[in-house]
Amino acid sequence: MIKRSFSTSLFLILKAIVLCNFLFLCSFNLTAQPPNLKTQIYIDNYSQQAIRQMILYKIPACVTLAQAIYESSSGVSELAKRSNNHFGIKCHVGWEGDTVLKSDDELNECFRKYNTVEESFDDHSLFLTSRPRYSNLFKLGIKDYKGWCHGLKKAGYATFSKYASALIRIIEENKLYNLNTYQYLHQKIVIRASRELLPQNNLTNSSISYSIKNK
Repeated sequence: MIKRSFSTSLFLILKAIVLCNFLFLCSFNLTAQPPNLKTQIYIDNYSQQAIRQMILYKIPACVTLAQAIYESSSGVSELAKRSNNHFGIKCHVGWEGDTVLKSDDELNECFRKYNTVEESFDDHSLFLTSRPRYSNLFKLGIKDYKGWCHGLKKAGYATFSKYASALIRIIEENKLYNLNTYQYLHQKIVIRASRELLPQNNLTNSSISYSIKNK
């Protein structure tokens, strides 16, 4: 009787161990995808959003997407998951939206928090277009992604010394420069922003059809 009870207990323990290992492997597969796969999934999900920003604000789509990939670790960074902040934008003076604290260059720094990833993309464009230190970037051609990457670093977007090189590598490894060669099929811009939220003449929503011309 004792032997049978011991065997039953051992069986249950082994079953529990197998089940735990199975659950661990399942969760590992969901969160620990290969970096290249994560990046490609992110590109598939947000390339259209980057093109939309380019049409509205004249920021190269490949640069926007490369920044988002780098700053958010393809959408899986702690900041991205906690706050939908995909561009690492800190609160700065004048920010009245939600916030989240995260240690970066200093302990417990204030970062902007958004309801959706799309809001993060919109705010990134407004952040660049509304600050004089980035104004020289808009004198560059839309296809000059290298100039934009070096210009962002020079203007102080990031403190990492090789920030420009990191963005350029992401663009070239994933051929994101193709996003800058879209062709219009139809364009209809719908303004939904209130004057209280955005400066006059800013556009925030659009319904745009386009095609990508691969080189």
